[in-house]
Amino acid sequence: MTSDLDSTFSALADPTRRAILAMLLEDDMAVTDVAEPFQMSLAAISKHLGVLTAAGLISQEKRGRVKWCKLEPDALRDAAVWMQGFGQIAGLDLDAFEAFLQQERLDT
Repeated sequence: MTSDLDSTFSALADPTRRAILAMLLEDDMAVTDVAEPFQMSLAAISKHLGVLTAAGLISQEKRGRVKWCKLEPDALRDAAVWMQGFGQIAGLDLDAFEAFLQQERLDT
């Protein structure tokens, strides 16, 4: 579980990856659509997507010639349980998390 948590928190540490998660809250997206709002190469976005995929926060699927990304919302459950163990973090409020990700998206 520790390596899963490390992967999750490492993936969430980057603002670009948080912005990508915010975008995927709305719907599945093609990789090229995910890359569009960022000032970086498609290869750089693919690396970010690889980190998110390795952490289990998103999944990627090839549909025809297009690779699609999908948010995996249950992937944060272990991190939420771990944080609750400290007694200082309330239960995971997905609405609040969604609002946070939306704000992150607006800030980028």
